[in-house]
Amino acid sequence: MAIIDPRHAATQLIYERVFRTATLGAAILVLLILGGVAISLVRGAWPAMAHFGFGFVTHEVWNPVTDEFGALAPIYGTVVTSVIAMAIAVPVGFGIALFLTELCPPLLKRPIGVAVELLAAVPSIIFGIWGLFVLAPILQKHVQPWLIKHIGHIPGIGGIFHGPPFGIGILTAGLVLAIMVLPFIAATMRDVFDTVPPMLKESGYGLGATTWEVIWNVVVPHSRVGIVGGIMLGLGRALGETMAVTFVIGNAHRVSASLLAPGTTISSSIANEFTEAVGDLYTSSLIALGLLLFLITFTVIAIAQAMLRRLERQAANT
Repeated sequence: MAIIDPRHAATQLIYERVFRTATLGAAILVLLILGGVAISLVRGAWPAMAHFGFGFVTHEVWNPVTDEFGALAPIYGTVVTSVIAMAIAVPVGFGIALFLTELCPPLLKRPIGVAVELLAAVPSIIFGIWGLFVLAPILQKHVQPWLIKHIGHIPGIGGIFHGPPFGIGILTAGLVLAIMVLPFIAATMRDVFDTVPPMLKESGYGLGATTWEVIWNVVVPHSRVGIVGGIMLGLGRALGETMAVTFVIGNAHRVSASLLAPGTTISSSIANEFTEAVGDLYTSSLIALGLLLFLITFTVIAIAQAMLRRLERQAANT
């Protein structure tokens, strides 16, 4: 029978208390930092919010000369470019993850997986330079004229593809964002799919299910919480991207129904104008943009957490 040394037990108890206190302090520190950021943003944005009121969110004009500032165009550009990016990156990332975990030959699995992970390590400014000098000319010469000619006249959806083919614009920014968030979504989903117990998939094949049926009825339901988490991770990355978007979006403070037109986002507006901001109202308006981005990101994360909890409860009840 093993004898417990009282001195060793007392030492371990002290270590455990120190560890608990340290982890609690780390968690509280995160909350304090988050609260400090929020307070700083509110204080800095207060002059602009007090001056413009709710009209700051609904007003489109951004004119530093006349001290007229509205956040509608940056908000619109942020939302639309993120939606375009997720509409492209989510299905492609989902397909990459499924291929790597379920269909990929063993010889190709590691090289493709490493390539996807290396794509996430490319600095955002490199994506911006590539988008400006490589992707934008291709879109201007080949893709956008085709969209204007064949889709621009269709009632209902033609309005989003009208106007001159600038090459840069909201569509280009959305495509660059899609490439940037793709590795995060694909890598997260791949890791989640790898956690599915092989016994579950083998049971499906044993019952005569096809590969697609096993994927759709076994792998996806078992991984749906992680899938949502990967999507929200990519969305958060898309909402806050700055340099790559700044290169290719055109940086025009206006709202246009056409995806081919130049636009702006919250982060690119702050990056472009903060060093040039003269006057308290101008600086406060830029900080107010940062506060809006903070609130948008916080709202997205809160919705994601609510969805994850709901999926976890549904999984527990089934």
